[in-house]
Amino acid sequence: MIATIALSFGVLFLAELGDKSQLMALTFSLRYRWWVVLAGITIASVLVNLIAAGVGHFLGSALPADAIAVVTALTLLVVGAWTLRDVFTIDTEEQEAPPPTAARSALLVVISAFTLAELGDRTMFAAAALASHHSWLAVWIGAVAGMVAAGGLAIAIGKVAGKHLPERGIAFASGLLFLFFAAKTLLDAFAPSLGGWGSAAVALIAPAVVGVGLGLWQAKRKTPELVAS
Repeated sequence: MIATIALSFGVLFLAELGDKSQLMALTFSLRYRWWVVLAGITIASVLVNLIAAGVGHFLGSALPADAIAVVTALTLLVVGAWTLRDVFTIDTEEQEAPPPTAARSALLVVISAFTLAELGDRTMFAAAALASHHSWLAVWIGAVAGMVAAGGLAIAIGKVAGKHLPERGIAFASGLLFLFFAAKTLLDAFAPSLGGWGSAAVALIAPAVVGVGLGLWQAKRKTPELVAS
């Protein structure tokens, strides 16, 4: 059983490296407290890998992949818009601790986004394949540990990078990254012929246009203030 746990851990950890889920973990860590993101990843990993290890190899082909992709993209789009809105409300001089309800809302957002992103993803099918030849319980434990470890690594990188970046810049970059993930999720589902790099290149158009537009809008807002002063 220990060998199966170690095998599942290694396979899922390596599969998550550089995957969109790990990049999402890094992005979420720039927006929310690290323990909220880690808790959300853990809960989502438990749920997704329970499905994968138990009945994933039977259920996988029946999952409504297109519908899941749309819901996932909408979730990321809402989070991105919410984050970009905060760019223009951040007070760098005074920071108040977020209320408990904010932490709960953030936890639900992270759980929802990761669960939807992992359903039908390659890591889910990897866990299902392992479970078809090994103990489902051992695969489940190892898969959850592997995904949480990969997410934890991304969170650590995000937090270290966040210490050297201005909060307004972090919020702006995070918002644009969420828009990128939303666009790429839709392209991967409905335009698979583009391939991974092709969908990423096209998906960059959305955050680029939004970023330039917001930059120009912010510049116009500041111009009258400078003239008046």
